Amino acid sequence: MESKLNLDQKVVDSARNAAKNIADDVQKFIDLHTTTSTERTVARLLGIDGVDEIDRPLPNVIVDNIKEGGGLERGAAFWIGNTMIQTGDDPQAIAEKISRGELDITRLPVASEEKIRDTIYPIAEKTVLKIKANREKRDEYIRTLGEGKQPYIYVIVATGNIYEDIIQAQAAAKQGADIIAVIRTTGQSLLDYVPYGATTEGFGGTYATQENFRLMRKALDEVGEEVGRYIRLCNYCSGLCMPEIAAMGAYERLDVMLNDALYGILFRDINMQRTLVDQYFSRVINGYAGIIINTGEDNYLTTDDAVEAAHTVLASQFINEQFALKAGLPEEQMGLGHAFEMNPDLENGFLYELAQAQMAREIFPNAPLKYMPPTKYMTGNIFRGHVQDAMFNMISIMTHQGIQLLGMLTEAIHTPHMHDRFLAIENAEYIFNNARDLGDEITFKEDGIIQNRANEVLNNADDLLKQIEKEGLFSTIEQGKFGGVKRPRDGGKGLDGVAKKDAGYFNPFIELMLGGDR
Repeated sequence: MESKLNLDQKVVDSARNAAKNIADDVQKFIDLHTTTSTERTVARLLGIDGVDEIDRPLPNVIVDNIKEGGGLERGAAFWIGNTMIQTGDDPQAIAEKISRGELDITRLPVASEEKIRDTIYPIAEKTVLKIKANREKRDEYIRTLGEGKQPYIYVIVATGNIYEDIIQAQAAAKQGADIIAVIRTTGQSLLDYVPYGATTEGFGGTYATQENFRLMRKALDEVGEEVGRYIRLCNYCSGLCMPEIAAMGAYERLDVMLNDALYGILFRDINMQRTLVDQYFSRVINGYAGIIINTGEDNYLTTDDAVEAAHTVLASQFINEQFALKAGLPEEQMGLGHAFEMNPDLENGFLYELAQAQMAREIFPNAPLKYMPPTKYMTGNIFRGHVQDAMFNMISIMTHQGIQLLGMLTEAIHTPHMHDRFLAIENAEYIFNNARDLGDEITFKEDGIIQNRANEVLNNADDLLKQIEKEGLFSTIEQGKFGGVKRPRDGGKGLDGVAKKDAGYFNPFIELMLGGDR
């Protein structure tokens, strides 16, 4: 892509190299550790599902049993494979026996590691083939039905009731939406288990469960056939169950997942060690399943100033890119996040926003960038808010963003009604159509406001990344360099679920998904 911003490619390369070194350093930690949520994901991918008589998910039951027996360091695949050899039961029957108190998985005689692997891999390979088939089914839908042009129009449903969500989602698709995001109920990211079954109650959103995923996927396939284009489904694999929800999304053919390396640490106070280990496995799964990830850099601008902290967004995008590459996730599936969040009273703020968006486009040319709408300075004045959203839409089409999360004119008043969403879609479609090729028709003044702003942000991001490279990511987060939020390395939720792997550890899904046939 030809640079309109006259960016210094040496600085871009320097920043990317520093981010790579940061990710390499953290990956050494990741490779040595596992977590309870990572092992519950292995259990799910081996076919364990359902709940016991008090609604505890069976993946939790089996991993809790392994942890209590001091076996977490060796991983769920090892213990499940060994128990299959010793009992002749399949993984689901093993979990059910543990839930009834009939089996203690770490107290059985132990077979050879080779025999255990030979027992587990055929099951793991079947799961991987199922996920691959889902990816191929998506590709077939897109080939036969087609899909909307980028920027994809992304809208939210959030009633708390999956059946109401389906009605609203199908209406939004008929109105022009390309991606439906089912907002997760408030606080679910802090649950150390995944709820089970279809749900009809939630506050500020709907529970992320595998059954809810299945129901919504079916509904969007139906409406996609009706409107003649594939409708993508988005949910959230963040929080204490990040890789588990990624696995559920892969099973049910979700297309987009909120999946950031740092968001849970900064904004949900989840332990950084836990999050960084979990994000790796979740991204391996998303990469293999063909799911586009959305990262959460936009959130930094709600807790920090969008002008002063713009470079932290870019620095985090570089880091998220490198973590994603480590997990085998290609650039075409990296919905790196940023936002239109500057104070609308700022003189020439539109030019600064344009510089930031164009800069992200040029630095990450293959990524379907996720662009977030104004929220921090929405006041409840719906007329002004609609204009702010229109300016946001204009920048998106001018800079070829990939995923446009539509702003709502009632953003500061209530959860949007269906007619609010219709007006937002109408606004975006009007601007996208009328200004489709505007960005290709214009250049920016040499050494002007836009070019100078972009280069200033890039240079500041490069300086920050070099500082992080020197100090390490853990220390940087402790100092509050992202979003103005400080988190201690040994604090937050979920640290007790982190374990150092021992020599006999294996995870068949990381091996198959990274090394297998795509």
